[in-house]
Amino acid sequence: MNNITSYIKENKERFLNELQELLKIPSISADSAYSKDVLKTAEVIKISLSKAGCNLVEIHETAGYPIVYGEKIIDPKLPTVLVYGHYDVQPPDPIKLWDSPPFEPVIKKTALHPDGAIFARGACDDKGQMYMHVKALEFMTETDQLPCNVKFMIEGEEEVGSNNLALFVKENRNKLKNDIILISDTGMIANDVPSITTGLRGLSYVEVEITGPNRDLHSGLYGGAVANPINILSKMIASLHDENNHITIPGFYDKVEELSKAERAEMAKAPFSLDEYRKALDIDAVYGEEGYTTNERNSIRPTLDVNGIWGGYIGEGAKTVIASKAYAKISMRLVPNQDWEEITELFSKHFETIAPKGVTVKVTPHHGGQGYVTPIDTIGYQAANKAYTKTFGIPAIPQRSGGSIPIVSLFEEELESKTILMGFGLDSDAIHSPNEHFGVWNYLKGIETIPYFYKYFTEMNRS
Repeated sequence: MNNITSYIKENKERFLNELQELLKIPSISADSAYSKDVLKTAEVIKISLSKAGCNLVEIHETAGYPIVYGEKIIDPKLPTVLVYGHYDVQPPDPIKLWDSPPFEPVIKKTALHPDGAIFARGACDDKGQMYMHVKALEFMTETDQLPCNVKFMIEGEEEVGSNNLALFVKENRNKLKNDIILISDTGMIANDVPSITTGLRGLSYVEVEITGPNRDLHSGLYGGAVANPINILSKMIASLHDENNHITIPGFYDKVEELSKAERAEMAKAPFSLDEYRKALDIDAVYGEEGYTTNERNSIRPTLDVNGIWGGYIGEGAKTVIASKAYAKISMRLVPNQDWEEITELFSKHFETIAPKGVTVKVTPHHGGQGYVTPIDTIGYQAANKAYTKTFGIPAIPQRSGGSIPIVSLFEEELESKTILMGFGLDSDAIHSPNEHFGVWNYLKGIETIPYFYKYFTEMNRS
């Protein structure tokens, strides 16, 4: 890739300005109040892909938000890379915890990002990482160095479960036909320790509702005489883990893959400081399933967490009521071989079983997806590792992630191709949290590294 570093240097400010303009649009897919902004973002992506060199760009309507498709076909006989990303973002709440407005991007220096980091919702997840691919294509087309064909599929519903993507993929298998899928929606260990994500956890996300009396009751007149849904819900949730933080749902672990001591030993080679981990989170101790390390707990083991809980009066001052209803949102991160629909059913049956008399239970599944593991002996992985080695100076470490990208397993099933996860964010970038950010260095390093993947993947397919 001739002149890639000079091209990035010459266009750095423009690359940053374009990303910041994209980040200003509040494309929050979970909140219908922002539907116009989500649609506007799709149009911006379409224009960006056209300017970057795609000779075909289309916006495909779905039952929800549209999917932007683009392609640059230079020779049907050459390999084809399909790039997936998403343009929707998480809600920015709680707003008060942001140091600057979430949709007014600012660049500030931090200890981990001495060259500055872009602070905004979606900076790392996934607008910044998705846009790296757009700019990488621009470089390759502008300098006539695109070695193979490229297709883009950028959706607007990843943060709400990609409900309409499966149908689009099934109906467009020929359009999406590829030799490898490339995604940057993950992270790496550190700026001086590149890594490639080789595993993702699956996901089951549910909402539970506990109903007691037919109306809110005076806690003095009725307290102690009827079941309090909030108290009951709290006890039910607490019972979902035992004293060793092992999930108590019958059958939950039946299909969990137990990694060998050798595999766990390889994972342990990745640089990790428990002291620095605690310090970064401002906690005095870690917590989790007994018998596993922190890095194992958040990657190769399944989990169950409450993501939100509410009920009764939460306004200023006091209101002495026993609420009629209590609610919680619960996510379960799953490991490969655990089927998310089966786990959702196991959870629902168990949660209904443990409810005492005096309340009724309603479990509403929201969305989910399967886990995924990509082998490290494929041409795709080897090309990615060679690209990292070229730009970072050292090979990448294979690493399993605790996060979920539910559509990855769908891609393999429907398109029959492997996925390579080339993430350039850091765990400290606060995705899904206030003050989300993405390092300027990381953004530009991604633009530099991605073209080498195309180069090496094409060369390896010819050999």
